[in-house]
Amino acid sequence: MSPAPGVPGVIDLNADLGEEVTDDAALLAVVTSANVACGYHAGNPAIMRVVCEEAARRGVSVGAQVSYADRENFGRVALDVGYDVLREQVDDQVGVLSAIAGAAGTVVRYVKPHGALYHRVIDDPDQAAAVLAGSGSLPVLGMPGELLTQAAAAGRTVLHEGFPDRAYGPDGRLVARSEPGAVISDTGQIARRAVELATGGGPHVDSVCVHGDTPGAVDHARAVRRALEAAGLELRGL
Repeated sequence: MSPAPGVPGVIDLNADLGEEVTDDAALLAVVTSANVACGYHAGNPAIMRVVCEEAARRGVSVGAQVSYADRENFGRVALDVGYDVLREQVDDQVGVLSAIAGAAGTVVRYVKPHGALYHRVIDDPDQAAAVLAGSGSLPVLGMPGELLTQAAAAGRTVLHEGFPDRAYGPDGRLVARSEPGAVISDTGQIARRAVELATGGGPHVDSVCVHGDTPGAVDHARAVRRALEAAGLELRGL
């Protein structure tokens, strides 16, 4: 059982898996939570099954990484999807992954939007509501904004995350990937930033995320885990 959000000295380490662009098995040996692509921006049932089986074997928590139906753009283009359509798409993604996870001996423990949807639901109340309506009562992982505000108001568990491998702007948002310096590649810097995030060097976070689709993702994750443990933190899945 994962701790309630905000338990001192406890942190989660998550990564995006099942996207067909990284070494899922190596990342699953490091992270404590896996955001599993549900087929709309990447992945397929066979890949989901392999990831869930390995996650179950290693005791890694599984989360549904829901996205726009946009494999062509890897889910990184904001789409004007209506409430009912998006709700059904999220419900479909969570349902498919839940069935696969159950067959693998685990369960889906939380939901996290991917890419453009992740950023859209920070500000868009209708799309945020659709994600919540389509994901049942699952805890919600994300950054402050509409999605987490609505989730908290509905009595859902809210989990805050930080990104040690991404630059933040003055507004506390992630700098767009198209901007210089938005993606941090230096392993040592990423590890130091992870410790800062986990120990209160910025907004409170329950989980730190290392992007699985970036070069060196496995090395970054290993370095982050070592640094968090060296700082005396207990790593525990969501």
